[in-house]
Amino acid sequence: MNRWTLARNCLSNPYKSFSITRLPLVRPTFHLNRMAGVSLSTRRISSSASPPSMAATQEAPQAAPLVQSQNVSGGLYEFLLNRPTKMNALNFEMIRAISAQLKAWEKSDKVKVVTVKSDPGVAFCAGGDVKAVVDYSKEGQPEKAFQFFKEEYQLDHMISTLDTPYIAIMDGVTMGGGVGLSAHAAFRIATENTLFAMPETKIGFFPDVGGSFFLSRLDGYLGVYLGLTGKRLKGTDVLYAGVATHYVPSDRLAALESHLASLENPDHDAVNRAIDMFAGDLDQAPAYSLGRGIRGAIDRCFHFDHMDDVMAAIRKEQEHPDLSAWAQETLKYLTSMSPTSLTVALEGLRRGRSQSIAQCFQMEFHLLQKFLVNHDMHEGVYKTLVYRGQTSHWQPPTLADIDRDAILQKYFEAPSPWPTLSMVATKDFSQYPYRQYCLPTEQDIKDVVMKQHWSSPDQVVDHFVDQRQGKQGVKQKVAEILAGRTRQQDATLVWID
Repeated sequence: MNRWTLARNCLSNPYKSFSITRLPLVRPTFHLNRMAGVSLSTRRISSSASPPSMAATQEAPQAAPLVQSQNVSGGLYEFLLNRPTKMNALNFEMIRAISAQLKAWEKSDKVKVVTVKSDPGVAFCAGGDVKAVVDYSKEGQPEKAFQFFKEEYQLDHMISTLDTPYIAIMDGVTMGGGVGLSAHAAFRIATENTLFAMPETKIGFFPDVGGSFFLSRLDGYLGVYLGLTGKRLKGTDVLYAGVATHYVPSDRLAALESHLASLENPDHDAVNRAIDMFAGDLDQAPAYSLGRGIRGAIDRCFHFDHMDDVMAAIRKEQEHPDLSAWAQETLKYLTSMSPTSLTVALEGLRRGRSQSIAQCFQMEFHLLQKFLVNHDMHEGVYKTLVYRGQTSHWQPPTLADIDRDAILQKYFEAPSPWPTLSMVATKDFSQYPYRQYCLPTEQDIKDVVMKQHWSSPDQVVDHFVDQRQGKQGVKQKVAEILAGRTRQQDATLVWID
């Protein structure tokens, strides 16, 4: 069985791809030739050195680092994630390696652009090593688990505040901790291999790594839907949803990196133009799978504050022939999740809409400490990731058994052991500073429609195509939104909420 067959088997279930502790072997070669002249921020030493002979002592071989930090060429520097047997799941060593090197690169005049990527294969980064974290808690060492998340969140927040252009190349599975490395980047590249998801409610946890910030700022209530259901997005859908800023076919990535290395003193605008040069032509690409009727249904169902209301609204959507399959799939996802996780995640995403990014990380750090001593996270991690295929037995078992007020008091209001999370970076904001490099949001389009009073959707499309300098995906997304959110009235285009 080759590695692609193994990968398909691993990813055949919407959530099995989140398993990061018992995965099939993929891409075991480490490309040591790429390490020449590299400044390495972390290295592991093999513990299986051969015994000394009478003639000489044989040195222990050194394994390839889990993160390769290197100057590619010119001002381009990169992090190469190199834990293929675990789908590049983040552990302490990797987080500390990236954090230390990124701090140094941010201060260096030589570093003009930073990329984070993995070797071509199945995964960019499939998450964090949550089994190890849960084991810390089970073994009576919750402080080690808290420390893991503290350092991970500090790294994710630092990425969001960088002055140096930072590009995440999400060429493969991107979940959990991998989302933390990419979602806060100024530039986020999706390829045909990208598979994005936040399936934390399936393991009795909640969408963290800044999910309360970035998910709550996607179009409408799309982020709430993604955060609660763990729905997977692939390829161009990652761009249209606003998770990625660009879509570049994987066979163009090497040429893109060469071009980036050739740029002299590039600012963010120059990097954006460079990536646009290599973007894929989307005229023949599949339409957005969550567009039109489904986008409207997502907002109708996921704008509620209570999970009972969300579930009732989804059941009502089953009455519509065009939405029945979507509603049934969504109900199936949600009924398999931890009821506690769903309740906390929904509230966290609600609060995140009005909080700064630092406040969101603070809230998540507070919440995770409650989850680590909760039955559901231990149950979900082991049943989903360790004893694969077993059904998790949640406590409480169903949403009907949830006391929402008690849950919110326990998770949000009651104090936690480590009350504060100190950020390494001091910057803070309520909206991402580089939103102009994404596709237009629904709110952007709504503002233009209501201000200009144009008569034709084509006028709105042309406006945004010109504004974004012909960026790939703009035409498709704007046209899609206009088709579902506007109508003609007295020769004027009118927005429909």
